[in-house]
Amino acid sequence: MIPLRAYIEGIGVIGPGLADWPHSADVLAQRTAREAAKTVLPAPAGLPSAERRRTGPVVRAALAAAHEAVAHSGRDPATLAAVFAASGGDGGNFHAICETLASDEPQLSPTRFHNSVHNAPAGYWSIATRAMAASNVLCAYDGSFAAGLLESLAQVSVDGVATLLVAYDTDYPEPLRQVRPIADAFGVALVLAPQKSGRSLACIEARLSDAHASIFADADLEALRLSNPAARALPVLEALARGVASNVVLDYLDGTRLAVVVEPS
Repeated sequence: MIPLRAYIEGIGVIGPGLADWPHSADVLAQRTAREAAKTVLPAPAGLPSAERRRTGPVVRAALAAAHEAVAHSGRDPATLAAVFAASGGDGGNFHAICETLASDEPQLSPTRFHNSVHNAPAGYWSIATRAMAASNVLCAYDGSFAAGLLESLAQVSVDGVATLLVAYDTDYPEPLRQVRPIADAFGVALVLAPQKSGRSLACIEARLSDAHASIFADADLEALRLSNPAARALPVLEALARGVASNVVLDYLDGTRLAVVVEPS
């Protein structure tokens, strides 16, 4: 496989004890310790108040990371193609739907229904930013970040357009948590461009590999990496935080991983 390449222009992160990218970079570069705290999800920016009230955690996680990455890049969000990647949707919403369907009055609200689809965050993003460029939504279980990165890099390489990658997942209530034990919400976003410019933070290159996935020696960071499919991005984020050329391997499919090279610009 010929490696796919792009230039990172913006980064957004939100997760347990991680408020944003600058704070996450300090944690990953071991300049500060990560506090044990639940993810704080802000109300989505850019949405009308009625739409804002209808959003659940998965939309808030996705849009928080996306807004930060785009603001970091300085680009107009309305012009960016986008790839949204998640292993599932809004688990709390699914739980509420199942409870309603099992009740004596199984009448679903329209809000519950339209938030149940996998592309809900992409739809809310287009409303918030008036984005009209192409938007793809995909799922690859625990390899969803790697799948999203591959799709984004392919899109940048083939179409030659800047692309926003957003990966996110949120926790599930019981009894769903027994079969899908995601601990807390996590979101990460990257703005990827086809050419180096004054905005470039690093070059990223990826290809398929059969090497073992990178793990953290730090037990806390390794637990966080395994706690949420979107957090499988942490080895890439650590390389960016440290600002040194790095080779990391990400979880993808059974028997196939994604080897990633990060070089600071």
